[in-house]
Amino acid sequence: MRSLTVFLVVLGLSACSSFGKQKEDTADWSAGKFYAEAKEKLDDGNYPAAIELFESLEARYPYGRFAQQAQLEVAYAYYKDQEQASAIAAAERFIKLHPNHANVDYAYYIRALSNFNDNWGLLGYVTQNLLSQDMSERDSKASRESFDNFRLLVNRFPDSKYTPDARQRMAHLLNVVAMSEVHIARYYFARKAYIAAANRAQFAVKEYPNTPAAEEALYIMMQSYETLGMTELRNDAERVLQLNFPKSSYLPEVETVSDNSRWKFW
Repeated sequence: MRSLTVFLVVLGLSACSSFGKQKEDTADWSAGKFYAEAKEKLDDGNYPAAIELFESLEARYPYGRFAQQAQLEVAYAYYKDQEQASAIAAAERFIKLHPNHANVDYAYYIRALSNFNDNWGLLGYVTQNLLSQDMSERDSKASRESFDNFRLLVNRFPDSKYTPDARQRMAHLLNVVAMSEVHIARYYFARKAYIAAANRAQFAVKEYPNTPAAEEALYIMMQSYETLGMTELRNDAERVLQLNFPKSSYLPEVETVSDNSRWKFW
């Protein structure tokens, strides 16, 4: 027992000695040295180590270009390490501290990407790949926030190199949000709440007319109004569906009606 105690004490002292040596190793590091080492860890995919070094750099050298770049890089490192909340916080801090920085558009982009990925996380990834659940079936709050963040980037920095990707993600997110409304309408319809189903589907068509989700929303409106005996409203929804989705699988036996701009919603 005494031998074990001595061994543990020696092991503890050795660990403390190694920790102290690690601290001493960086004691005389310059800002450039910190940044180079952190960037190497980042490029190697060792994100926790990179984060620690970037944060140490800023703590040791809080002013200057290396500190500013470290603040930006740490947001990216958190994002890559799937620490979305920390990535968003780091990006927002950079935006607040350096609103006119030449690379502030990148901070906006990282913030939006982090919200975009927050739609999934590990549970979402497993659900998507193993259970084939549509992202729109999940809470759309993060999707809306991500869309708003991407839109802010596009509006403020239309010439940014990140803007084309942001626009593509916005189009995807818009349909995700629209489909979330369709899922709710479908839920109401399945429970025979036909008025609620029609209203929710109508909201999806009105708010997100240029999305693929509008096709099913119109179909739900048709079905709901037909069940309720509201023939005129049912026929109106059918005309809009025919004109905007003439090859819709929801209308396999319906002839295409003549073009009438008052039924078109885009």
